[in-house]
Amino acid sequence: MECSSHHFDAIVVGAGIMGSSTAYQLAKRGQKTLLLEQFDFLHHRGSSHGESRTIRATYPEDYYCDMVMESLQMWEQAQSEVGYKVYFKAQQFDMSPSDNKSLRSVISSCEKNSIPYRVLDRQQVSDRFSGMINIPEDWFGVLTDVGGVIKPTKAVSMFQALAFQRGAVLRDNMEVKNVGKDEVRGGVNVGTANGEKFWGKKCVITAGAWARKLAKTVAGLELPIQALETTVCYWRIKEGKEAKFAIGSDFPTFASYGEPYVYGTPSLEFPGLIKIAVHGGYPCDPDRRPWGLGTSLDSLKEWIQGRFSGLVDDGGPVNTQSCMYSMTPDEDFVIDFLGGEFGKDVVIGGGFSGHGFKMAPVVGRVLADLVLSGEAKGVELKYFRIRRFQENPGGNVKDYEDQVNSFSNHK
Repeated sequence: MECSSHHFDAIVVGAGIMGSSTAYQLAKRGQKTLLLEQFDFLHHRGSSHGESRTIRATYPEDYYCDMVMESLQMWEQAQSEVGYKVYFKAQQFDMSPSDNKSLRSVISSCEKNSIPYRVLDRQQVSDRFSGMINIPEDWFGVLTDVGGVIKPTKAVSMFQALAFQRGAVLRDNMEVKNVGKDEVRGGVNVGTANGEKFWGKKCVITAGAWARKLAKTVAGLELPIQALETTVCYWRIKEGKEAKFAIGSDFPTFASYGEPYVYGTPSLEFPGLIKIAVHGGYPCDPDRRPWGLGTSLDSLKEWIQGRFSGLVDDGGPVNTQSCMYSMTPDEDFVIDFLGGEFGKDVVIGGGFSGHGFKMAPVVGRVLADLVLSGEAKGVELKYFRIRRFQENPGGNVKDYEDQVNSFSNHK
């Protein structure tokens, strides 16, 4: 234990996108950093793998907008450092019934944060996208230039490479079993399943779907973070129309509010296929997940049939991939000190609720700030504090319920 190779300024537990971004931030600031991952690096058992995530600034909660805009700059900066692209630009198109409170709140948020946008009625949507997207008569759409696709596995690899270049130590297949306060030296002791022990001045827990279990084990803290298994679906574009739906064309990343809540990306990772999926999933134990579709796609098929003018085959997905969400009751993040006996020595980032990936650069920056100075500038952390659940079990109160509570038995 006294070996200096096992002593660090900061130990990051969990090497998905949030942990890898945090390790990069810490190493860049001269901290001797250790990044631990319980499985292989770039594994497919969590929330940070796959080929596409959307990026958008159209949030009804206006406190996310600045985080997205800062992250856009940080994605550009990181990929310029590493020498390859992980972020591909597109416009973002949101649509909903005319009485939908979420999309009305998006407009207010865009105005408050000076994000240029256009409101489109049914005919304007058809004209703008050359008949490729249709919405019902009583719907409307919001179009912005802040959108695009991030390549997730490639992005995680990017942050790990950049962290390594700056001196971070990366270790995979190192399941953390305990984190304890060091009563003699201060800081924390971290023990792994294979018997190795490490000491760090500070520790960051970014364990994704395993965050609840680890917080319970480490601090006896019951965080309301529920692991969900969700299914990403790819649908075949009708022959001859593939180029119209491809990234780099006029086709946007998109979201459809209401029931079902649908999102998707232009064709990128699989030529001729478009990603269209439902936001939500089934509660599960991340160590005993069903690994199955486990849901009816009838509502999604009907949605596709009604929106894409027969240009996308709605008979069924031709490819599906399983992924994990870590849902909080309000679908807001958990970014805070673990507290208790640890004081400010252990920081946790979790509960990213299926929409945090796009903000990973700024989350890593904030977690590193909390480690180094005990505070973070530029982000209103009151929305992400653990104590919000003590004040209200449902967390932050919102007036647009259709975007919250994605535990639906049809998703």
